[in-house]
Amino acid sequence: MLSYRHSYHAGNYADVLKHTVVVSILDYLLQKDKLFCYLDTHSGCGAYQLNSEQSLKTGEFKDGIAKLWGQKNLPAPLSRYMEQVIAFNGMDKLNSYPGSPMICNQMRRDDDRMFLFELHPNEFTNMRGNFSGDRRIKMANTDGLQGLIANMPPKERRGLVLIDPSYEIKTEYEEVVESLIAAHRRFATGTYALWYPVVKRAVINKMERALKASGIKNIQLFELGITADSEEHGMTASGMIVINPPWTLLREMQQSLPFLAEILGLDAQGHYRVETLVAE
Repeated sequence: MLSYRHSYHAGNYADVLKHTVVVSILDYLLQKDKLFCYLDTHSGCGAYQLNSEQSLKTGEFKDGIAKLWGQKNLPAPLSRYMEQVIAFNGMDKLNSYPGSPMICNQMRRDDDRMFLFELHPNEFTNMRGNFSGDRRIKMANTDGLQGLIANMPPKERRGLVLIDPSYEIKTEYEEVVESLIAAHRRFATGTYALWYPVVKRAVINKMERALKASGIKNIQLFELGITADSEEHGMTASGMIVINPPWTLLREMQQSLPFLAEILGLDAQGHYRVETLVAE
């Protein structure tokens, strides 16, 4: 069941949405001097080459980050996200793409800690090579949802938890909600960002209902689609559900998502959602 490799999908439109949200949250956390903790339950290897065999096989980055590369007059949140992608490339040409852990590593301060979990053995080996030698980065080749619960609450008492499984296993939709609820019981003030793919809308609707019924307050949803919902196989949209979002995040996504829907949508079918699922 460990067939998923993010190298086939790095830099696609789902990554653009996910990492725009992640950068906005990290920017907010960095406004205060107090340290924070970042925990990624499904880290991948953290760095991807867009000229690799896997990336070129799907070409998904061409309808994602490649369409933003070189764009002028971006909304401010997208501009800050692109700064991280440009910094990772270190040159004028788009050759590589930073995963979520790499983006956090670029942005964090020296004493902000990171916990990275990855179950795929090859991905973990590559991740360890990308992040070795830093005692503030803890890496484990284990189930990230179990690692999440075991490490809550962090000693910093502030931070970001990113949950973005591949959803290869159907039960993961329920498991991520259960893990979120359990982690929130231990660390109620943390910010949690849950990524999801829209393959079957009914599955996402069920997940939203479960979170609404959980008793957790202050939940927002941000979704970007490039084509209309379909009953055919394949992802047509993806989203981020954020618990305890920065107060600035809703406005920033209201600025960013209409732009992304227009630029990244296929055949003028781009669409988006910016919603408060549960108020504070």
